[in-house]
Amino acid sequence: MKITGIELRRVAMPLVAPFRTSFGTETARDILLIRVVTPDGEGWGECVAMSDPLYSSEYVDGAADVLTRFLIPAVTAIDNPDASAVGAVLGRFKGHLMAKAALEAAVLDAELRAAGTPLARYLGATRDRVACGVSVGIMESVPQLLDAVDGYLAEGYQRIKLKIEPGWDVEPVRAVRERFGDILLQVDANAAYTLAQARQLAALDPFDLLLLEQPLPEDDVRGHAELARMVRTPICLDESIVSARAAADAIALGACRIVNIKPGRVGGYLEARRVHDVCTAHGVPVWCGGMLETGIGRAANLALAALPGFVFPGDTSASARYYHQDITTPFVLDDGHLPVPAGPGIGVEPLPDVLDSVTTSKQWLPNSGG
Repeated sequence: MKITGIELRRVAMPLVAPFRTSFGTETARDILLIRVVTPDGEGWGECVAMSDPLYSSEYVDGAADVLTRFLIPAVTAIDNPDASAVGAVLGRFKGHLMAKAALEAAVLDAELRAAGTPLARYLGATRDRVACGVSVGIMESVPQLLDAVDGYLAEGYQRIKLKIEPGWDVEPVRAVRERFGDILLQVDANAAYTLAQARQLAALDPFDLLLLEQPLPEDDVRGHAELARMVRTPICLDESIVSARAAADAIALGACRIVNIKPGRVGGYLEARRVHDVCTAHGVPVWCGGMLETGIGRAANLALAALPGFVFPGDTSASARYYHQDITTPFVLDDGHLPVPAGPGIGVEPLPDVLDSVTTSKQWLPNSGG
């Protein structure tokens, strides 16, 4: 596949409501999109790095810089690159997994569109729709939280995930469980605790949670293994899982019983499929996490979430959960599910007028190789 050039596009997307976690509050997203242009068409990828290096070491300005200076030139230097070659050629550059994932996704989308192949079929999906959960940020008060959860359940979401941090954990979880009964309920700490706070985390055990996500720092896999022996709630790892090898190591150490797979965090959809395969081989269920993606990233996530090992509802929420106006045709919840796009590639395209209205900058990088 010959690449004519690659466009980097920044878009500003205000959120429907502020989204607060243990590492800060977001009111809008500065999103980096990648468009790969070939003689046969184009492909899109979305970089999920945040504006500041809080969730991970990556941030959107840094992603744009490393793509422009290193990653894109390395890919366009390949003769007729395909997605399987992108990971290999980018492997010599350390880190920057979210930037790599976005570039690989755009190349893969272009490749599959030209071949007329849906991403879901390419990855090995077994379903045409996926059950959806919703992530609920830290609120100002428990009554505000209960109102929010009530609204999401009324919309049909099949699983509720509560963000927690020290001081906002047992009380809100108890309130949600008492108010809404036997719903699928899980919590996400975003690495806000230490092993010394194991007793506080064990206090969540009576609430029959589906899982406790990433309670400790991402590099403390051994600590998670120790914590897993101290609490009954299944430990799920998120930030700690950066590759299939990391997943295999965490499983072998007993650090987790469930894995959250985010394609951007592991370097792309091909590595995400490898993480899925490792977990499935070890009998470890997985689910698809989210990074407040637009319809471009959401479409690709839905294709991934339709693989057989994804047994829990993920964070593949409807477009309206985060954005008043998505840059693609919006994804709308239907009986607690979203459809897996069936068209070639990721199966969706940006709406030109909407995309232009939220674009803050564009950079065209021609393939100087010819």
